[in-house]
Amino acid sequence: MIDVTTMDEVSGDARARSNVARLAAAQALTGANSAVIFATGSIVGATLAPDISFATVPLSMYVVGLAAGTLPTGAISRAYGRRVAFFIGTGCGVATGLLGAFAILHASFALFCCATFLGGLYGAVSQSYRFAAADGASAGFRPKAVAWVMAGGVFAGVLGPQLVQWTMDIWPPYLFAFSFVMQAAVALVAMAVLSGVDAPKPAPSDLHGGRPLFEIAPQPKFIAAALCGAISYPMMNLVMTSAPLAMKMCGLSVSDSNFAVQWHIVAMYGPSFFTGSLIARFGAPRIVALGLSLEAAGAAIGLSGITAMHFWATLIVFGMGWNFSFVGASALVLETHRPQERNKVQAFNDFLVFGMMAVGSFSSGQVLANYGWSAVNMVVFPPVLLGLLVVTLASFARRRSKLQAVDEFPDPSI
Repeated sequence: MIDVTTMDEVSGDARARSNVARLAAAQALTGANSAVIFATGSIVGATLAPDISFATVPLSMYVVGLAAGTLPTGAISRAYGRRVAFFIGTGCGVATGLLGAFAILHASFALFCCATFLGGLYGAVSQSYRFAAADGASAGFRPKAVAWVMAGGVFAGVLGPQLVQWTMDIWPPYLFAFSFVMQAAVALVAMAVLSGVDAPKPAPSDLHGGRPLFEIAPQPKFIAAALCGAISYPMMNLVMTSAPLAMKMCGLSVSDSNFAVQWHIVAMYGPSFFTGSLIARFGAPRIVALGLSLEAAGAAIGLSGITAMHFWATLIVFGMGWNFSFVGASALVLETHRPQERNKVQAFNDFLVFGMMAVGSFSSGQVLANYGWSAVNMVVFPPVLLGLLVVTLASFARRRSKLQAVDEFPDPSI
């Protein structure tokens, strides 16, 4: 006799695998948006801003856009389906490129900040790609689906900085203006790719079902997932945001910073080819702990010197640490909700992560300008230690609950 549940899982995984291919491609194309912004934002900001301490404000506005877009993305996905949210996001990506180019051509710092804010909205929608990949998939395939979509970012790490390298001098003396025009074209391609994702509108029963957030959020597993995500991503962003400008202040070239950003992004997404398998074998908490430890190691490298090699090594190790900690935290989130709760829980998690990132991002320029690159790296250690403590406590609580379940419901065959 054929197990109906097994048949449903096979069918769901076949659909999920088809979606993963498109979502991974979209992740690569969408990742070029953030790569262009992070490779150029602080340099353009330093040129257009009234004061050097405001140089990283455009990057902070990108992060604000990330935070501002998470809850609307969840609401739109829940009401109209994920594909509608994808189209709105890529539309914001096109607007980012066109407005960014216009702002550079007209030397408008305010308009450039508006452009990067729109880029953040685009990025907020792209954060839901990893969760969309898990929709309808079996429990065993979900971590791999999340990780494989994130692996698409490897190609973003190549595409984005190379896009900047090839196009930054096409409209002299307007450095990077044509780079943003090309970024708009890439967003249009992403829109076409996402049009084929199988993401139907949610059933009416899913719109009002499930537990309220105040019942889901206090779970130790959710607290650990959200807090570790809200530590790993902002700390990585703090260093990545400051690094290009710090390299310029240390006398290094734009090509050096482009190379650093490129390999940082490759390191962010490259481990995704096997992160899902590691999570399935060792458990998400251990992978999160490994990622946070690597971020601390990256900060230690940043404190050890200011040569190009030191910057490259710092960003590469930080990228790897972010991958393990953020993908692991995302896998933990998937264990905290029921199917009808997924959009609101996932959006709330991302709101917490990027809200915290936005708060910290505005301070990065001030820390770098007033205290230097070493201070940027020193800031990393206290939050990372807190994250390690929380994920360790959550892991102990998880084991204790499993032991209690075994004691209450022993195996009758024994």
